[in-house]
Amino acid sequence: MIAPLRPYVATALIAVMLGTTQAIAAEAPRPRLQETLERLADEAKPGVLGITVMDLDTHARTRVNAGRAYPMMSVFKPPVAAAVLAQVDAGHISLDEEITITRGEVVDGSAVPSIGARFVGDRMRFTVEQLLEAAVADSDNTAVDALLRRLGGPRNVMTYLHAHHVDGMRIDLSEGDVSRIFDGTASGGSIPRDESEAAEKARLERGYAAYLKDPRNRTTPDAAAVFLEKLWAGELLSSESTKRLLDLMYRQTTPNRMRAGLPSDVRFADKCGTSYSLEGETAAYNDIGIVTWPDGHTVVVAAFLTASKADKPARDALFAKLGKAVVDAASPAGR
Repeated sequence: MIAPLRPYVATALIAVMLGTTQAIAAEAPRPRLQETLERLADEAKPGVLGITVMDLDTHARTRVNAGRAYPMMSVFKPPVAAAVLAQVDAGHISLDEEITITRGEVVDGSAVPSIGARFVGDRMRFTVEQLLEAAVADSDNTAVDALLRRLGGPRNVMTYLHAHHVDGMRIDLSEGDVSRIFDGTASGGSIPRDESEAAEKARLERGYAAYLKDPRNRTTPDAAAVFLEKLWAGELLSSESTKRLLDLMYRQTTPNRMRAGLPSDVRFADKCGTSYSLEGETAAYNDIGIVTWPDGHTVVVAAFLTASKADKPARDALFAKLGKAVVDAASPAGR
């Protein structure tokens, strides 16, 4: 008996037989799902919620506000990891290779206790494999910036994405660069030691406004969905590296956004992205992921919320509703 193929491998073989995943005829969007997505987008106002839902069996796409670009925050980490793993596949980088991180290269931010929180001395060494796990599964900012430096900078991630026809996604900045925009120090300035509360408030307001206007490190929901589609189909990496990246995304369970609306019998490989909030507004609150049912049916979802005035419980409830809506529309009972 021939062993059953893993879902992402089976999808890749179908794609090869048809020439490319894009060659599969697309079904029309599901009207009920479209109506639900539009209702969720209305609920998100005055923030803007952009969503693309793509059924990988039928290539039906259901979209709301999906043509514009949204700030990614940590959503950019899987594409960076994919670019690193492509270099592993090519033999240019080893998973066992050690990378030195100095204390000055530590960047705040992680979904779990970060490299920065565990940093000892002036410098530490981590393997590429350790940094990949920290960057994707734990959303560690120091780790992804170290990987970007090893790649030679964001421009080489862009070269990789363009070579695989992932258009509409820009990766121009490191997490440190983004932090400096928010801090209002992107032009090379520093924060005065004797800064007054009023001056700090004005600086942070300038930085927040600058980030919302900045076109860099942004993606359309459509482009994020294409990235997920190509990853699942095995078009971006070897089968071993595809599995490695998907496994890291399966292990990202914090924050809990769309996952909160999914039943326990589906698998979800996802990556969230979050900015900080200023005066009741959140610049970016995102989640992209791959939903797979026990029978192998697979749907990708890319959701980006920007300039939201909602508090965290309301934002989380919005994403949980989105997860449930996808399940209701694409579950075996709803197909």
